[in-house]
Amino acid sequence: MPTDILLIITITAIIQSIFGVGVLLFGTPLMLLAGYDFINTLRILLPISIAINSLQILKHYQLVDHHFFRSVLIFSIPFVVLFLFIVSTSTVNINILVGIFLIFVALKNFSIHLEKFLETTVKFEPLYLVVMGIVHGMTNLGGSLLTAIVHAKQYDKNQTRVTIAVCYATFAVFQLLTLALLGKNYHFSFSESTFFMQIGILVFY
Repeated sequence: MPTDILLIITITAIIQSIFGVGVLLFGTPLMLLAGYDFINTLRILLPISIAINSLQILKHYQLVDHHFFRSVLIFSIPFVVLFLFIVSTSTVNINILVGIFLIFVALKNFSIHLEKFLETTVKFEPLYLVVMGIVHGMTNLGGSLLTAIVHAKQYDKNQTRVTIAVCYATFAVFQLLTLALLGKNYHFSFSESTFFMQIGILVFY
């Protein structure tokens, strides 16, 4: 088994077990930097993210903000599917897209104007959720935007974590369904993907 993937899974699973996001948000750029392509990166990371999120949901499912979750289903999911389809069937270099988005996230911490712009955009929730869906479909990095809007709602810790988890798991389920419909060939076998998922769950516990 590739030790670099095991290390990435271990680190990002620890982060996700604490914050509700991590396996996709940090695992995607790390896998791409390690030389793996976008589709195989999704093949490895999505089941792990779903498994960890499911465990978080089971613990506090009664605290999920169902109104917000419905909004995510309506405004984000169609764009996650559409833009994942576009990226998967085109010759777009996903590394460039990921790099641009990471720069954007980094600049947010240093630019007052950019941070205020994002805070203003959060107030227009449907538009924000559409943008989040596009970003996640193209780069697998919508987790930072999801975290930002959920934290802006000022839930308590457990409601924040479970609401992020249920939305993130839904992203991943629809991404896997999209890839399945596309009939993509994967470098990693089902048994290898299952093993990586088991490692992620073990780290979570």
